[in-house]
Amino acid sequence: MTIRILTALATAAGLAACSGMGAKPPMYSQASLPDAVKVPAGHAVAMETVGTGEITYECRAKANMPGQHEWVFVGPDARLTDRSGKQVGRYYGPPATWESMDGSKVTATQVAVAPNGGGNIPHQLVRANPAMGTGAMQGVSYIQRVSTQGGVAPAAACDASAMGRKQVVKYQADYIFYRAI
Repeated sequence: MTIRILTALATAAGLAACSGMGAKPPMYSQASLPDAVKVPAGHAVAMETVGTGEITYECRAKANMPGQHEWVFVGPDARLTDRSGKQVGRYYGPPATWESMDGSKVTATQVAVAPNGGGNIPHQLVRANPAMGTGAMQGVSYIQRVSTQGGVAPAAACDASAMGRKQVVKYQADYIFYRAI
């Protein structure tokens, strides 16, 4: 009888230990983000992705500043994966477009940015335009770019001799998609 009780207790302990296995990770929390890039109340996380890719910059003349030049953002090209590393879409532009593997896609308008340390492109909040096609992007209301790594304009000289030259830089960022609740 004692052996049966010990076996039952051991089985229960084993099941309890395994109950956390395969559990979904907690949803993204924006608590540590600057207020400017927080999604307004009334929206919930619909999808979390990691974007890994490149950003292209071009050396151009500064607007209204004769004789001065700067690296100008041309567009991104990134692979979007879920937290397990499976590709779920792409991010490219212009215009900035997030496209799911199911063919649905969304463009957006920038609401705000906030710094994320030297050498990293800023955090960003964009308001999504209505989705094109049906699928994962349907109903997306906001997209946050957070946890950015790299992606800033090149350090290479940008002057009259470099006009029109393009430079590609690597970057990574989390893209968090929200829907109205």
